Amino acid sequence: MQQTFYSSQDNSWEWIDVENPSADELQELAQKYGLHPSSVRDCLQPEHLPKFEIANDIIFIISRVYDHKAHLEADTIQELTNKLAVFFHDKFIITIHRHPLDFIPEIKEKYIDTGSIKFPKALLTRIVRAAFRTFEEPALKLANDLDYYETKTFLQVKPNSLTKGLYHLKRKVSVSKRVLQLSEVILYNLRLQHLPSTEMQDLHDLYVHMVTLYEELNDSTNNLVNTYISLSSQKTNEVMRVLTIFSVFFMPLTFIVGIYGMNFEFMPELETKYGYPMVIVSMLLITMVIYFWFKRKGWL
Repeated sequence: MQQTFYSSQDNSWEWIDVENPSADELQELAQKYGLHPSSVRDCLQPEHLPKFEIANDIIFIISRVYDHKAHLEADTIQELTNKLAVFFHDKFIITIHRHPLDFIPEIKEKYIDTGSIKFPKALLTRIVRAAFRTFEEPALKLANDLDYYETKTFLQVKPNSLTKGLYHLKRKVSVSKRVLQLSEVILYNLRLQHLPSTEMQDLHDLYVHMVTLYEELNDSTNNLVNTYISLSSQKTNEVMRVLTIFSVFFMPLTFIVGIYGMNFEFMPELETKYGYPMVIVSMLLITMVIYFWFKRKGWL
Protein backbone atom coordinates (compact mmCIF):
# COMPACT_ATOMS: atom_id res chain seq x y z
CA MET A 1 0.00 0.00 0.00
CA GLN A 2 1.46 3.33 -1.11
CA GLN A 3 0.48 6.65 0.45
CA THR A 4 1.67 10.18 -0.11
CA PHE A 5 1.93 11.65 3.39
CA TYR A 6 3.18 15.04 2.25
CA SER A 7 3.65 17.04 -0.91
CA SER A 8 4.79 20.64 -0.67
CA GLN A 9 2.73 23.31 -2.34
CA ASP A 10 5.55 24.19 -4.70
CA ASN A 11 6.22 20.47 -5.37
CA SER A 12 9.77 20.91 -4.06
CA TRP A 13 9.65 17.67 -2.05
CA GLU A 14 7.30 14.90 -0.95
CA TRP A 15 7.07 12.03 1.55
CA ILE A 16 5.83 8.67 0.30
CA ASP A 17 5.19 5.77 2.67
CA VAL A 18 4.98 2.22 1.27
CA GLU A 19 3.75 -0.68 3.41
CA ASN A 20 4.28 -4.33 2.42
CA PRO A 21 5.18 -3.57 -1.21
CA SER A 22 5.42 -6.14 -3.97
CA ALA A 23 8.44 -6.45 -6.24
CA ASP A 24 6.51 -4.77 -9.05
CA GLU A 25 5.59 -1.79 -6.86
CA LEU A 26 9.23 -1.32 -5.89
CA GLN A 27 10.29 -1.48 -9.52
CA GLU A 28 7.81 1.25 -10.39
CA LEU A 29 9.17 3.42 -7.58
CA ALA A 30 12.72 2.71 -8.73
CA GLN A 31 11.97 3.82 -12.26
CA LYS A 32 10.05 6.92 -11.17
CA TYR A 33 12.60 8.20 -8.64
CA GLY A 34 15.82 6.73 -10.03
CA LEU A 35 16.51 4.30 -7.18
CA HIS A 36 19.54 2.06 -7.52
CA PRO A 37 18.68 -1.61 -8.32
CA SER A 38 20.89 -2.98 -5.53
CA SER A 39 19.10 -0.79 -2.99
CA VAL A 40 15.75 -2.02 -4.27
CA ARG A 41 16.93 -5.63 -3.86
CA ASP A 42 17.94 -4.86 -0.28
CA CYS A 43 14.41 -3.62 0.37
CA LEU A 44 13.10 -7.08 -0.47
CA GLN A 45 15.31 -8.80 2.11
CA PRO A 46 13.51 -8.78 5.48
CA GLU A 47 16.58 -10.04 7.35
CA HIS A 48 18.92 -7.26 6.15
CA LEU A 49 21.05 -5.63 8.86
CA PRO A 50 21.35 -1.83 9.34
CA LYS A 51 23.26 -0.07 6.59
CA PHE A 52 23.93 3.32 5.00
CA GLU A 53 24.88 3.93 1.40
CA ILE A 54 24.65 6.59 -1.27
CA ALA A 55 23.80 5.67 -4.86
CA ASN A 56 22.67 7.98 -7.67
CA ASP A 57 22.90 10.90 -5.20
CA ILE A 58 20.18 9.19 -3.12
CA ILE A 59 20.82 8.23 0.49
CA PHE A 60 19.64 4.72 1.29
CA ILE A 61 19.21 3.69 4.93
CA ILE A 62 18.13 0.40 6.45
CA SER A 63 17.22 0.61 10.11
CA ARG A 64 15.90 -2.11 12.42
CA VAL A 65 12.83 -1.29 14.50
CA TYR A 66 11.98 -3.17 17.71
CA ASP A 67 8.81 -5.22 17.26
CA HIS A 68 6.61 -4.76 20.33
CA LYS A 69 4.38 -7.60 19.14
CA ALA A 70 7.21 -10.12 18.99
CA HIS A 71 6.70 -13.50 20.64
CA LEU A 72 7.83 -13.74 24.27
CA GLU A 73 10.48 -16.29 23.31
CA ALA A 74 11.70 -14.38 20.23
CA ASP A 75 15.46 -14.06 20.47
CA THR A 76 16.86 -13.37 16.99
CA ILE A 77 17.24 -10.15 15.01
CA GLN A 78 14.57 -11.24 12.54
CA GLU A 79 12.11 -12.20 15.30
CA LEU A 80 12.68 -9.20 17.56
CA THR A 81 12.95 -6.42 15.00
CA ASN A 82 11.40 -5.29 11.73
CA LYS A 83 13.15 -3.56 8.86
CA LEU A 84 12.59 0.04 7.84
CA ALA A 85 14.11 1.22 4.55
CA VAL A 86 14.43 4.93 3.78
CA PHE A 87 15.34 6.59 0.48
CA PHE A 88 16.29 10.23 0.94
CA HIS A 89 16.81 12.97 -1.60
CA ASP A 90 16.34 16.72 -1.45
CA LYS A 91 13.15 16.24 -3.46
CA PHE A 92 11.66 13.19 -1.73
CA ILE A 93 11.67 10.77 1.18
CA ILE A 94 10.40 7.23 0.66
CA THR A 95 9.85 4.99 3.69
CA ILE A 96 9.34 1.27 3.01
CA HIS A 97 8.33 -1.35 5.58
CA ARG A 98 6.54 -4.70 5.52
CA HIS A 99 4.69 -4.34 8.83
CA PRO A 100 2.76 -1.37 10.23
CA LEU A 101 4.97 0.96 12.27
CA ASP A 102 3.16 3.03 14.88
CA PHE A 103 5.61 5.91 14.78
CA ILE A 104 5.12 6.61 11.06
CA PRO A 105 1.55 7.98 11.39
CA GLU A 106 2.59 9.65 14.67
CA ILE A 107 5.35 11.58 12.88
CA LYS A 108 2.90 12.59 10.17
CA GLU A 109 0.36 13.79 12.72
CA LYS A 110 2.85 15.57 14.97
CA TYR A 111 5.17 17.19 12.44
CA ILE A 112 3.63 17.11 8.96
CA ASP A 113 0.00 17.89 9.72
CA THR A 114 1.00 20.71 12.07
CA GLY A 115 3.43 22.17 9.54
CA SER A 116 6.36 22.16 11.98
CA ILE A 117 8.62 20.43 9.46
CA LYS A 118 9.43 22.38 6.30
CA PHE A 119 12.43 20.49 4.94
CA PRO A 120 13.08 16.80 4.19
CA LYS A 121 16.33 16.70 6.20
CA ALA A 122 14.43 17.50 9.37
CA LEU A 123 11.96 14.72 8.59
CA LEU A 124 14.78 12.24 8.02
CA THR A 125 16.27 12.83 11.47
CA ARG A 126 12.80 12.43 13.05
CA ILE A 127 12.30 9.08 11.34
CA VAL A 128 15.72 7.72 12.36
CA ARG A 129 15.26 9.00 15.92
CA ALA A 130 11.83 7.35 16.14
CA ALA A 131 13.37 4.07 14.96
CA PHE A 132 16.01 4.25 17.72
CA ARG A 133 13.40 5.17 20.30
CA THR A 134 11.48 1.94 19.70
CA PHE A 135 14.20 0.23 21.77
CA GLU A 136 13.54 2.40 24.83
CA GLU A 137 10.35 0.80 26.15
CA PRO A 138 11.65 -2.77 25.67
CA ALA A 139 14.78 -1.81 27.64
CA LEU A 140 12.62 -0.77 30.60
CA LYS A 141 10.65 -4.02 30.38
CA LEU A 142 13.86 -6.05 30.19
CA ALA A 143 15.12 -4.19 33.28
CA ASN A 144 11.94 -5.17 35.15
CA ASP A 145 12.37 -8.78 34.03
CA LEU A 146 15.95 -8.65 35.25
CA ASP A 147 14.77 -7.46 38.68
CA TYR A 148 12.25 -10.32 38.78
CA TYR A 149 14.90 -12.96 38.02
CA GLU A 150 17.29 -11.42 40.55
CA THR A 151 14.60 -11.72 43.23
CA LYS A 152 13.90 -15.33 42.27
CA THR A 153 17.59 -16.16 42.23
CA PHE A 154 18.57 -14.68 45.58
CA LEU A 155 15.44 -14.68 47.76
CA GLN A 156 13.41 -17.73 46.84
CA VAL A 157 14.15 -20.62 49.21
CA LYS A 158 13.50 -23.34 46.66
CA PRO A 159 13.74 -21.58 43.30
CA ASN A 160 12.27 -23.16 40.22
CA SER A 161 14.46 -23.61 37.18
CA LEU A 162 15.11 -20.16 35.71
CA THR A 163 17.41 -21.36 32.96
CA LYS A 164 14.97 -20.91 30.07
CA GLY A 165 13.79 -17.48 31.18
CA LEU A 166 17.33 -16.23 31.77
CA TYR A 167 18.39 -17.54 28.37
CA HIS A 168 15.67 -15.61 26.52
CA LEU A 169 16.36 -12.50 28.60
CA LYS A 170 20.05 -12.66 27.80
CA ARG A 171 19.36 -13.22 24.11
CA LYS A 172 16.94 -10.27 23.84
CA VAL A 173 19.40 -7.93 25.51
CA SER A 174 22.38 -9.06 23.44
CA VAL A 175 20.43 -8.97 20.15
CA SER A 176 19.09 -5.47 20.84
CA LYS A 177 22.56 -4.28 21.80
CA ARG A 178 24.00 -5.74 18.59
CA VAL A 179 21.35 -4.04 16.43
CA LEU A 180 22.08 -0.68 18.04
CA GLN A 181 25.81 -1.12 17.59
CA LEU A 182 25.31 -1.98 13.92
CA SER A 183 23.15 1.13 13.57
CA GLU A 184 26.10 3.36 14.46
CA VAL A 185 27.01 3.46 10.77
CA ILE A 186 23.74 5.33 10.12
CA LEU A 187 24.48 7.94 12.76
CA TYR A 188 28.08 8.39 11.64
CA ASN A 189 27.19 8.98 7.99
CA LEU A 190 24.24 11.23 8.78
CA ARG A 191 26.62 13.57 10.58
CA LEU A 192 28.47 13.99 7.27
CA GLN A 193 25.34 15.07 5.40
CA HIS A 194 25.17 18.59 6.90
CA LEU A 195 21.88 17.94 8.67
CA PRO A 196 20.62 20.45 11.27
CA SER A 197 23.18 20.39 14.11
CA THR A 198 20.65 20.60 16.94
CA GLU A 199 18.60 17.69 15.64
CA MET A 200 21.72 15.63 14.99
CA GLN A 201 22.90 16.29 18.54
CA ASP A 202 19.54 15.11 19.88
CA LEU A 203 19.79 12.01 17.71
CA HIS A 204 23.33 11.35 18.91
CA ASP A 205 22.33 11.79 22.56
CA LEU A 206 19.44 9.35 22.13
CA TYR A 207 21.71 6.79 20.48
CA VAL A 208 24.31 7.03 23.25
CA HIS A 209 21.55 6.70 25.84
CA MET A 210 20.17 3.56 24.17
CA VAL A 211 23.58 1.93 23.74
CA THR A 212 24.56 2.70 27.34
CA LEU A 213 21.27 1.34 28.63
CA TYR A 214 21.63 -1.95 26.76
CA GLU A 215 25.30 -2.30 27.71
CA GLU A 216 24.33 -2.02 31.38
CA LEU A 217 21.53 -4.52 30.87
CA ASN A 218 23.90 -6.87 29.06
CA ASP A 219 26.48 -6.72 31.86
CA SER A 220 23.83 -7.18 34.55
CA THR A 221 22.28 -10.12 32.71
CA ASN A 222 25.63 -11.85 32.24
CA ASN A 223 26.44 -11.35 35.91
CA LEU A 224 23.04 -12.74 36.93
CA VAL A 225 23.43 -15.79 34.70
CA ASN A 226 26.87 -16.51 36.17
CA THR A 227 25.51 -16.00 39.69
CA TYR A 228 22.57 -18.31 39.04
CA ILE A 229 24.89 -21.02 37.73
CA SER A 230 27.15 -20.59 40.78
CA LEU A 231 24.21 -20.80 43.20
CA SER A 232 22.86 -23.88 41.42
CA SER A 233 26.28 -25.51 41.71
CA GLN A 234 26.45 -24.51 45.36
CA LYS A 235 23.08 -26.14 46.06
CA THR A 236 24.27 -29.31 44.36
CA ASN A 237 27.43 -29.25 46.48
CA GLU A 238 25.32 -28.85 49.63
CA VAL A 239 23.31 -31.93 48.74
CA MET A 240 26.47 -33.90 48.03
CA ARG A 241 27.96 -32.74 51.33
CA VAL A 242 24.96 -33.99 53.30
CA LEU A 243 25.01 -37.33 51.49
CA THR A 244 28.75 -37.65 52.12
CA ILE A 245 28.28 -36.99 55.84
CA PHE A 246 25.60 -39.67 56.07
CA SER A 247 27.83 -42.14 54.25
CA VAL A 248 30.71 -41.44 56.66
CA PHE A 249 28.44 -42.18 59.64
CA PHE A 250 27.33 -45.49 58.22
CA MET A 251 30.66 -46.72 56.83
CA PRO A 252 32.09 -48.05 60.18
CA LEU A 253 28.68 -49.36 61.20
CA THR A 254 28.35 -51.21 57.94
CA PHE A 255 31.86 -52.58 58.47
CA ILE A 256 30.92 -53.99 61.89
CA VAL A 257 27.70 -55.49 60.57
CA GLY A 258 29.60 -57.03 57.70
CA ILE A 259 32.05 -58.75 60.04
CA TYR A 260 29.35 -60.28 62.22
CA GLY A 261 27.35 -61.25 59.20
CA MET A 262 30.07 -63.69 58.06
CA ASN A 263 29.08 -67.34 58.36
CA PHE A 264 32.16 -68.73 60.10
CA GLU A 265 31.71 -71.55 62.61
CA PHE A 266 34.31 -70.37 65.16
CA MET A 267 33.56 -66.73 66.16
CA PRO A 268 34.14 -66.57 69.97
CA GLU A 269 32.23 -63.26 70.35
CA LEU A 270 29.02 -64.92 69.27
CA GLU A 271 29.01 -67.05 72.42
CA THR A 272 29.46 -64.05 74.73
CA LYS A 273 26.40 -63.31 76.85
CA TYR A 274 26.69 -59.54 76.45
CA GLY A 275 28.10 -59.58 72.89
CA TYR A 276 25.04 -58.04 71.24
CA PRO A 277 24.64 -55.06 73.61
CA MET A 278 28.39 -54.46 73.50
CA VAL A 279 28.29 -54.22 69.70
CA ILE A 280 25.32 -51.81 69.87
CA VAL A 281 27.15 -49.64 72.41
CA SER A 282 30.28 -49.70 70.26
CA MET A 283 28.25 -48.52 67.28
CA LEU A 284 26.78 -45.67 69.33
CA LEU A 285 30.22 -44.65 70.56
CA ILE A 286 31.64 -44.66 67.05
CA THR A 287 28.71 -42.54 65.88
CA MET A 288 29.24 -40.04 68.71
CA VAL A 289 32.97 -39.82 68.01
CA ILE A 290 32.33 -39.11 64.33
CA TYR A 291 29.66 -36.53 65.20
CA PHE A 292 31.91 -34.56 67.61
CA TRP A 293 34.82 -34.79 65.19
CA PHE A 294 32.69 -33.25 62.44
CA LYS A 295 31.50 -30.56 64.86
CA ARG A 296 35.05 -29.68 65.79
CA LYS A 297 36.02 -29.39 62.13
CA GLY A 298 33.02 -27.18 61.43
CA TRP A 299 31.53 -29.57 58.89
CA LEU A 300 28.16 -29.71 60.69
